[in-house]
Amino acid sequence: MTATDTGASTSATATSAGSEEDLLARVSAPQGQGRQIREPATGAVLGAAPVHSKQDLDAAVAAARAAQPAWAASGHEQRSQVLLRMADRIDALAEPLARLLAREQGKPLNGPNARFEVGACSAWLRATAATTLEPQVVVDDGATRAELTYRPVGVVGAIGPWNWPLMITIWQVAPALRMGNAVVVKPSEYTPLSVLALISILNEELPEGVLSAVSGEGEVGARLASHPDVDKVMFTGSTATGRRIIESSAGNLARLTLELGGNDAGIVLPDADPQAIADGLFWGAFINTGQTCAALKRLYVHDSLYEEVVDALADVARAMPMGASLDETSVLGPLQNKQQFDVVARLVEDAKQRGGRIVTGGQPATELGELFFPVTLIADLKDGDPLVDEEQFGPALPIIRYSEIDDAVASANRLEAGLGASVWSADPAAARAVAERIQAGTVWINSHGGVHPMVPFGGVKGSGYGLEFGVEGLKAVAAPQVISAASPTIAPTA
Repeated sequence: MTATDTGASTSATATSAGSEEDLLARVSAPQGQGRQIREPATGAVLGAAPVHSKQDLDAAVAAARAAQPAWAASGHEQRSQVLLRMADRIDALAEPLARLLAREQGKPLNGPNARFEVGACSAWLRATAATTLEPQVVVDDGATRAELTYRPVGVVGAIGPWNWPLMITIWQVAPALRMGNAVVVKPSEYTPLSVLALISILNEELPEGVLSAVSGEGEVGARLASHPDVDKVMFTGSTATGRRIIESSAGNLARLTLELGGNDAGIVLPDADPQAIADGLFWGAFINTGQTCAALKRLYVHDSLYEEVVDALADVARAMPMGASLDETSVLGPLQNKQQFDVVARLVEDAKQRGGRIVTGGQPATELGELFFPVTLIADLKDGDPLVDEEQFGPALPIIRYSEIDDAVASANRLEAGLGASVWSADPAAARAVAERIQAGTVWINSHGGVHPMVPFGGVKGSGYGLEFGVEGLKAVAAPQVISAASPTIAPTA
């Protein structure tokens, strides 16, 4: 299978596919080839992902380069209509796509998980199609009229993660296509099959070559980031890999949007109601079993209500069912891969050795499967403890006591990460005052981690740069151009 096969035009068989097995058949490597992908919840083999080479990537980029001018010339209205039809295609196959995602990524079907993620894909496509980016008149003084406009950058390389593989792919692909670019997608090697299936669905509405996916190891992603014919790179993943992409981009001067690691702090002010905020704190920390860049990863609680918050959060945690991905009662699932499981297990064990108080969880849930780790709340930790300072990216939350708000703000700002943060309070003005002091791309008040297709999202410091979503997201995948016209009645100056 070549790279462009995953972006092939629709066929009668493809459009009639009605189960996750049908979707798998579209994108799997031929029998006996490819790399085995196992289901995190069960360890069973799900399928075999094609392993593309750097030569396959070169072919995909060349096809994108050839197809992009005609796609750009089709105009904003036509491209928006294509995005709307893509959304309809996803909705028509939402259930099999969600089941494939659940089996490959591990997240359950229900709750803010697989069905939610697939629904977000079509919602984001529709929102992107409806977003307008009008020319901006920057000067019109009678002598000069200057307009700022935006043109396609050309070919966009989109490198995605394994935690929200479909949704983040759409976050990258939708605005890039909307602005007239061609896109080459490199999915994570942990979750390639669901992304390849998504790309095959989208390609039922696209001209050949405009969108393709290349499934391979890290060297393929590195080649995409440094490719001389790639004009823009969008990457969601670790800060370490983001730094390597920045270095690679020096050779081709590719524009970058980097959404990197986070270690989001939450600060509970002394006037908060522990019972009222417990659900929001829980889902802020444990959506997708904690495997979310902008999840709440360290919680600072004022002395006066520390134990009340710990108890209220523990009550919520104990009521949340964890189990197999296709079990309709589950809302929490396994860690996606052994490497991430080991990170969580190491940090929890270290926290116990340092005197952390285990409130819930604390040991692998081996009765559920190899990669299951229960929701683990650990109280009485402090800044400097590894579970506080390192991004755990899993279902373990350190809870830290503070007495002075200045100390809590300093703690929130002390780390390299700056993706998101949250402030919890019954007083909106007090919460706003604290939020303005936190060094993060987004600060939520009385919630954590929610995103909206019209609200710009991006990080600061070690969490990357560039914005996604809404008008700013369209600008990020476009090249600004100023058209400046002098009045013909004004004589030019020497």
